Amino acid sequence: MDPTTIQIAIMVTSMALSYLMRPKPATPKPAALSDFDLPVPDEGTPQAVFFGDCWTGDWQVLSYGHLRTKKIKTSSGK
Repeated sequence: MDPTTIQIAIMVTSMALSYLMRPKPATPKPAALSDFDLPVPDEGTPQAVFFGDCWTGDWQVLSYGHLRTKKIKTSSGK
């Protein structure tokens, strides 16, 4: 046999073995609302209301939207 053919066979075999023996990745846990660490004001802290563009040295997060999830529905294309 030609040495090049043997080297190609060894390369294909090693690629197949490395693909089959690789570690399986763990599925990540979906993010929950408690995973987010957003700064919120303490109770009784006065809340400033701005109209337009304004810079302030102290900032508060009063609301940060709907952190909900929905399943992605796929259609069959019909």
